[in-house]
Amino acid sequence: MNFSGKKRSEIIKSIQKKEIDLLIIGGGITGAGIALDATTRGFETVLFDMQDFAEGTSSRSTKLIHGGLRYLKQFEIKLVSEVGKERAIVYENGPHVTSPEWMLLPIHKGGSFGKFTTSIGLRVYDFLAGVKKTERRKMLSVKETIEKAPLIKREGLLGGGYYVEYRTDDARLTIEVIKKSVEKGVTALNYTKVESLIYENGKVKGVNVIDMLTQEQYAVYGKNVVNATGPWGDALREQDQSLRKKTLRLTKGVHIVIDQKNFPLKQAIYYDTKDGRMVFAIPRDGKTYVGTTDTFYKEDISTPTVTKEDCTYLLQTIHDMFPSIRLSEDEVESSWAGLRPLIHEEGKDPSEISRKDEIWKSDSGLITIAGGKLTGYRKMAEMVVDQLASLSKDEIKIINKRSQTKNLAISGGDVGGSQGFNAFQTEQVTKLVEFNLDKEVAMKLVRLYGSNITEIIRMMDEVPKIRGVGMPPYIIAMIRYSIECEMTIKPVDFFIRRTGAIYFDYEWVQKWKQPVIRYMVSYYKWSRETKQCYESELEKALELAALTQKMDKRINIR
Repeated sequence: MNFSGKKRSEIIKSIQKKEIDLLIIGGGITGAGIALDATTRGFETVLFDMQDFAEGTSSRSTKLIHGGLRYLKQFEIKLVSEVGKERAIVYENGPHVTSPEWMLLPIHKGGSFGKFTTSIGLRVYDFLAGVKKTERRKMLSVKETIEKAPLIKREGLLGGGYYVEYRTDDARLTIEVIKKSVEKGVTALNYTKVESLIYENGKVKGVNVIDMLTQEQYAVYGKNVVNATGPWGDALREQDQSLRKKTLRLTKGVHIVIDQKNFPLKQAIYYDTKDGRMVFAIPRDGKTYVGTTDTFYKEDISTPTVTKEDCTYLLQTIHDMFPSIRLSEDEVESSWAGLRPLIHEEGKDPSEISRKDEIWKSDSGLITIAGGKLTGYRKMAEMVVDQLASLSKDEIKIINKRSQTKNLAISGGDVGGSQGFNAFQTEQVTKLVEFNLDKEVAMKLVRLYGSNITEIIRMMDEVPKIRGVGMPPYIIAMIRYSIECEMTIKPVDFFIRRTGAIYFDYEWVQKWKQPVIRYMVSYYKWSRETKQCYESELEKALELAALTQKMDKRINIR
């Protein structure tokens, strides 16, 4: 697999002297899914991202592969059916990075969901989504609801709905899909910006790119070009002069993370807010994270931030639903803000903005995929490649007419499916504790890497040969693996997209950031200036994640 950060320059050289079947712009989950589907059908494929993989929306979601229960209220029957079935496929293909999470929907008098409608709705949801027998919904009495979630508001409580969603690590999922596509033959490059499109007789025939690390510029030619840039989609369509009636409207979603000692939630909750929205509160790795907001956004796309107002809003919803919890902004350990690119049609009301995905083909031949959800990434990719296959049948030797990804394990997913994962995890944890590793840490590592944990163990075996690094063997193996097998270029890549630690283990990042930087300096032979630049980037990311660093005034919800 040619996915090493150290081999980046030779990877770039390999794509400059020939015409590629498919060029994909955008390395989020949508672009990743298209790359995997296309390469398994026979398309020679190159994927570019101007930032790190998954740095945009695909690392800033609610981190759920969910079936879209709320769309049932809007009678989006087909959408519920599709995404419900897709989440089961995503789970089976990568059970290490996706896992079932029982969700409690408290039902209060005057709330968004009534007891009868919730019962019927969840039953219909089970049917439409093809939910397996062991995960079908249950209706809970007031007593049962309180037993599962003693912190929730009891005033007006009528009971609860209990159903399964799927928790994921969105960035890890994206990375694993890209790694699988690379294993199958895709060339994937991060920090590679498409500056402009190349045209020939009015048709798009390639891209001019710039390496954001070296500032080297070069052209890559392709028979097909796909715009999968999410929030940046309209900028590319504008350059292509194909911005028409349908455009993107961006909304911002914010999440905050609180230590369990301050918000000891043991049960995931999907709850009402006073303004009629729904918010998730989810326990994870000793933390509780809460989100999301949904506000229109018109500022800098590359760095959406959590404002004082965003934080106040989420803290207030916590106080309203969990009256015994007293939180101030001081208790918020970390946060993230992400953008959703939604489709708006000229002449329609903002309330009619679509959350579905759409594919647009311009006169130049540029294909744009817009909208959609994390859960439906595989199906979206299938639709895009179906269209590419029909358009390119005379130009490209297509091996498979139909998508091959429905039953294809992603990287790390070769663990015997969901049924085999627990046994696999037990076996690998036994091996890891032989390195004097805490069992809880060992379990996290197996969840992080899945079947690739064998490579981590191999690298841990080699650690005694490395001296003067000042890190435990497992961290050395993690950073080395991420560089050599996941194209980690900068410290921020490792601490955010490869591990998620900046959000869910902030203290771990603070403890190990300097040893990790020292290791990367030694590995990549960075100059002093490069080291300082990347070190500064990490500090800025830590400040953005930590609300206490960003806000002038303290927030107190009492």
